[in-house]
Amino acid sequence: MTAITTETTVINHFLNGAETPGAGDRTANVYNPATGAVSGELRLANRADLETAVAAARKAADTWGDISLAKRTAVLFKFRELVAAHVDDLAQLVTAEHGKVLSDAKGEIGRGLEVVEYACGIPTLLKGDYSDQVSTGIDVFSFREPLGVVAGITPFNFPVMVPLWMAPMAIATGNAFILKPSERDPSASLLLAKLWKEAGLPDGVFQVLHGDKETVDGLLTHPDVDGISFVGSTPIAQYVHETATKHGKRVQALGGAKNHAIILPDADLDNAADHLAAAAFGSAGERCMAISVAVAVGDAADLLVKKVEERALAVKVNNGTAPDAEMGPVITPASKERIVRIVTEAEAAGAAMVVDGRDLVVPGHEDGFWVGPTVIDHVKTEMTAYKEEIFGPVLVVVRVDTLEDGIKLINANPYGNGTAIFTSSGAAARTFQRSVTVGMIGINVPLPVPVAYHSFGGWKASLFGDKHIYGPEGVSFYTRGKVVTSRWPETHHASGASYNFPSN
Repeated sequence: MTAITTETTVINHFLNGAETPGAGDRTANVYNPATGAVSGELRLANRADLETAVAAARKAADTWGDISLAKRTAVLFKFRELVAAHVDDLAQLVTAEHGKVLSDAKGEIGRGLEVVEYACGIPTLLKGDYSDQVSTGIDVFSFREPLGVVAGITPFNFPVMVPLWMAPMAIATGNAFILKPSERDPSASLLLAKLWKEAGLPDGVFQVLHGDKETVDGLLTHPDVDGISFVGSTPIAQYVHETATKHGKRVQALGGAKNHAIILPDADLDNAADHLAAAAFGSAGERCMAISVAVAVGDAADLLVKKVEERALAVKVNNGTAPDAEMGPVITPASKERIVRIVTEAEAAGAAMVVDGRDLVVPGHEDGFWVGPTVIDHVKTEMTAYKEEIFGPVLVVVRVDTLEDGIKLINANPYGNGTAIFTSSGAAARTFQRSVTVGMIGINVPLPVPVAYHSFGGWKASLFGDKHIYGPEGVSFYTRGKVVTSRWPETHHASGASYNFPSN
């Protein structure tokens, strides 16, 4: 296992099969959130770097899309083995720049590998349809072709998993893929690029282009980029969707969330409290599938809050490399300041502080970006703590009288990413799953992230575009269909052409 160093390193792009500093002269600091120290200097792309990447991708797409499925899957299988062999290396890069604990970092890599494995079945996934003899001597068949050049703009919270939700599907379906990772934790993307190359992927089919809004806007508007995949906050998702579609691109833009979990009085409250704590505080709450609102129904409320309090106080917060760490820091000082501000506003507005993590200090890491597990009870829907996606280790508790009240609460929320219910009643669970206007639902499961052979995505302000990510919808997003109607008449027969609209 490679040791994490505290040296400042230069983090380059990976363009057309090679690591390169690029032509741009701007840079950005990368931090270790647990120590507050600068760990890297990231090279930011300029327009020339963007043009280099897109030109290499366009050239590569023209040939990669014609390569046999057998050769594509050989690369995918090899890539899968290489990622599995480098889980420790990838996890350490993630922990050093994101802050999440090593076990959580390994977990995200495992979920990403599931999508790689799904993509290995691309020969079956791309099978078309054939209709014989639709009219006399005429057959119709359909198949799907790659878009060409596609880009993925990915968030800081899953620097391995989200790129693996996109790139394997795009590459398996015959596209060239440009990854623009988050500037906050970019190093894992470079290792992925090297593993793709080692797996035998031709140069230019997978590239990493680091940058900020200038690079994002360049990808959204470039005439040679055919599709955009994005995961991030709702305002940026909406901007990405509007800008890229205006420039003729296919877009899937996944936005933010405010995920509710309803807890009924008939639920196993110990089980519910265990899962609520894990779903709220895991990865320091920095995930779009985190449960950030516990909707306590009726008599469940007091006892549930007590049990969640016990679990929140027991969470071991430390540097993600510590063997017993369960939660690490948040990503930046600005993120910490925003979380603290929202919690303070809720307290001032009358919410009850059950567990207060605002002043957490981790000995030996006093300069880290720490916020401890926080639980706030009696939160009202007009409070910022309820309305905004906090993206931190904060669980707010809203009390309602009935299941129907809880469903109304969820449906009135502008987000529709994920939700959950804890109950022992099949009837209540079925009512819930059929009534909520949310894309992903858990029944006694707090983080309902679908397996790779289903697709991931929410509703309402959590998704812009009509295609969810990975799974069958991922195949559909990265391809477009052709339908061929063919006739092979005998040469000595008349063609039978007619000026009328043909029919059978």
